Amino acid sequence: MFKRLFVDHPKSVDENYVEHFGVASKFGVTMIWGGLCALVHAIVPGWCITTGSDTIQRLNKIMVEQRRAKGQSVMQMSTVDWVI
Repeated sequence: MFKRLFVDHPKSVDENYVEHFGVASKFGVTMIWGGLCALVHAIVPGWCITTGSDTIQRLNKIMVEQRRAKGQSVMQMSTVDWVI
């Protein structure tokens, strides 16, 4: 049960618990900020015009592109380990 809750998912994204905690916390705070800016924009459309969409794009880039690059580098390391 402990392994499933605290180890399996971070390992699946090639992180340990502390690394995953940091990344997930930063994502959470960034999403809260983007959401608050979107609410401000809903009330005053001239404020925070692109903050919500900019936040989504930035988080998507981090999650998709950087994780993909990290996965490829890990895969290359594994391949090299097997060749050696």
